[in-house]
Amino acid sequence: MTQPEQATTAFDELHTRHAAALTRQAFLLTGRPRLAQRAVERGFRLAWQHWPQVAVDPNPAGWVRAATYEYALAPWHRVCPGLRTARTPDRLAAPAEPSDQALLVTLLSLPAPYRRTLVLHDGVGLGLCETAAEIEASTPAAAGRLAHAREQIAERLPELGLGGHPPVRQGEILRARLARLAAAEQMPPPAAEFVRSGSERSAERTTRAVFGLIGLFALVTLLTVIVTPDHHTPQEQSLSRMPHAPVSPERHRGESAHKAGGARKAGGAHRHGNAHRHGSEAPRKRLRQARLRPETR
Repeated sequence: MTQPEQATTAFDELHTRHAAALTRQAFLLTGRPRLAQRAVERGFRLAWQHWPQVAVDPNPAGWVRAATYEYALAPWHRVCPGLRTARTPDRLAAPAEPSDQALLVTLLSLPAPYRRTLVLHDGVGLGLCETAAEIEASTPAAAGRLAHAREQIAERLPELGLGGHPPVRQGEILRARLARLAAAEQMPPPAAEFVRSGSERSAERTTRAVFGLIGLFALVTLLTVIVTPDHHTPQEQSLSRMPHAPVSPERHRGESAHKAGGARKAGGAHRHGNAHRHGSEAPRKRLRQARLRPETR
């Protein structure tokens, strides 16, 4: 087989082995069958988009499981009523005991980190170290979350008989009850071919959107360069180029009359000053002449 055919065959085998189990686990996390199916489809789509990386991963199923859990417990689902984790779980398709319904309600009431830890350890059967690695926490933190989740379930559902048993026995009881609870809901996962084609279409749309944004950014940058002037006009030059406001004829005549009146006032004041100076100089001249005459001495 060619390399693409080998990749397709390996992906289909991974999907066949783990898709149904992942759908049941996602249902335990969300309480919504459709959201569980959508989360599994999302996890396998990401796996197909990153198949070269997933194919060489030591645990491909764990890679898909982590992607599925992240989508199922995404915080942004809270703004979408159809994707929000159910407060009260959707009605189970198969007849279930009231204790199973109560267990699912109690499980969904736990915080998301505690619920995920409990499903991985007691539902899937991972060890404590593997659970801590998958939830990206330390081993003591994972142990504390697991113990807290079991305490909450034992306190709210005493009929399960968790109280008084060691942790190992508590894990066995919860594993059996969670498996029966998940098996009660019939949730067929999407086909592998449908997942692969949907992943390819999604990748193509993402590529087109990226190139469209790059083209739009380049167009905006080009328009900005064209519209923005590439020189700076000095302030004096800009002021000299400013258009003068037109003056109305009435205002022009008023200004001329005002200037003429000012000129007449200035001329009259000048003549009056000259006359005053001439009138005061005549007595002074006569006194000087009298002093020069001998008979006046």
